[in-house]
Amino acid sequence: MEEKHMGNLYVLNSGGDKESFSPQKVYRSARRVGASRKLAQQIVEAIETEAYPGMKTSEIFQRVENFLHREAPAAAVRFNLKEGMRRLGPSGFPFEKFVGEVFKRLGFAVELNLYLPGFCLGDYEIDFLAQKDNLVYVGECKYRNVAGEKVHTDDVLANHARFLDLLKGPYFKSRSFKGCQIRPMMVTNEKFTARAIAYCFCQGIELLGWKHPKGRGLESLIEEKNLYPLTILSSLKGYLKDVLVSRNIMLVEDLLKTDPETFSRRLKLSPKHLYSIIREAKLLLGS
Repeated sequence: MEEKHMGNLYVLNSGGDKESFSPQKVYRSARRVGASRKLAQQIVEAIETEAYPGMKTSEIFQRVENFLHREAPAAAVRFNLKEGMRRLGPSGFPFEKFVGEVFKRLGFAVELNLYLPGFCLGDYEIDFLAQKDNLVYVGECKYRNVAGEKVHTDDVLANHARFLDLLKGPYFKSRSFKGCQIRPMMVTNEKFTARAIAYCFCQGIELLGWKHPKGRGLESLIEEKNLYPLTILSSLKGYLKDVLVSRNIMLVEDLLKTDPETFSRRLKLSPKHLYSIIREAKLLLGS
């Protein structure tokens, strides 16, 4: 579709900053989750008639999601990915487990929540260690449960200093890491600031976050590999999320591998509590 300019109409993003209203962004977001060109264009036209100066992007998001729910339910579930990532909270531990599962699906051997000795200081807590062949990532997860909250320079500076101390310490000097390329990595469900990105690029720190790297961000990886977090499912309610996470069921595809009857007996739940979630999971993955 062609870009339509709507004068000086601005919206407020999740960080509270003004930005120009872009029909093209609305169109692309609907197409990305599987809406047809015709449907995406209809959504754009509907939003354009309702848009007003100072409208919050979260309000636009909700209106697009409502439209998709009526016309393309599977696309509506996919459209909820960013909110689904935030629902992994309130603590960061489920996000760390989710990231671990993602790297496992990418062929890495993963260990979570390790305490490793540095050279200058004692043990540091490492969110994850991921190894494939001779490549080893020392990973730090920065989970954000507030929309628009970014990972800043002080976060990456602290992480880099810790990595350098670990690299000189005894753990990575052992024979098992001989010939390995050991690299720092930071993963977030939100965005990195421009200064944080610039520093990490200079220092060779790999970043994985929302829309970063461009075209290969966390959301692209999830969508390409169908690695959707369990919390993307709107039918998943509070306590059941905690139960499933405690059983290391982090991905939607993992849920579909369980037998509802057996699982319900084990957890002393009625199977009906799982059926609506499983129906939504099948809708999302086209099973």
